[in-house]
Amino acid sequence: MRKLLLGEWIAVVALPGSLTFLPPSARTVHNCVHHLSVMANESLENDGGTGSRNSRNINFTSSVDLSTSLESSVQIRIFKIIVIGDSNVGKTCLTFRFTGGSFPEKTEATIGVDFREKAVEIEGEKIKVQVWDTAGQERFRKSMVEHYYRNVHAVVFVYDVTKMNSFQNLKTWIQECNGHRVSPIVPRVLVGNKCDLVSQIQVPSNTALKFADAHNMLLFETSAKDPKESQNVDSIFMCLACRLKAQKSLLYRDVEREDGRVRLSQETNINKSICPC
Repeated sequence: MRKLLLGEWIAVVALPGSLTFLPPSARTVHNCVHHLSVMANESLENDGGTGSRNSRNINFTSSVDLSTSLESSVQIRIFKIIVIGDSNVGKTCLTFRFTGGSFPEKTEATIGVDFREKAVEIEGEKIKVQVWDTAGQERFRKSMVEHYYRNVHAVVFVYDVTKMNSFQNLKTWIQECNGHRVSPIVPRVLVGNKCDLVSQIQVPSNTALKFADAHNMLLFETSAKDPKESQNVDSIFMCLACRLKAQKSLLYRDVEREDGRVRLSQETNINKSICPC
């Protein structure tokens, strides 16, 4: 069964080739399944009662199982996090380390945009963290820039601690982000990558910290290559996931319905105790 919201009515594809419209009262999964069950029974009766009562009960039992399945699926939220910065600062390696737990032996310049997902569990809730790895070179970005800024939940700005130029270019990346109307309340963090190359560091930690404070961002210094730093890489994305989870406006289960219309409850308090940062 597939459900499509069409204005105030719901179109339900219950069987191949059949399309049924349900009223606004059928918005919840239970009500939707109930309506389908009633219509199935009415259909059997209209066909001359060829279906037995037992078969109708079986159909209803199946619909309850379907209800449970649908309800479990709608509980899973997806958080879209985009990773931005110059080319060769390690954006792709950071996403590989978080989503796959490994460091890629070979990487090529990202063309356009690529994304990877990781399922995590926070306080008993299953969440999908979708990390969008963006191209750092202008010639690879033009056609996709509007797409990956759309409906973004959090932003990770990355620079290479061994390249001062990549740090200085952060202002340009922030301007681009703001230019695409990313809301100021969208969480943002700053990540200095390749901190394992101690002898080559050009960006002092205190300089990066001042920049992060000036732009209301948390600072992480890590290495996507060093396996010992894998927990710190995880903390970057888990910190953002915890923040997003705590925002009531993103919770499906906090959606309030009035007169058949969906209204989101507003809540901005964040429980910092669950955030690894």
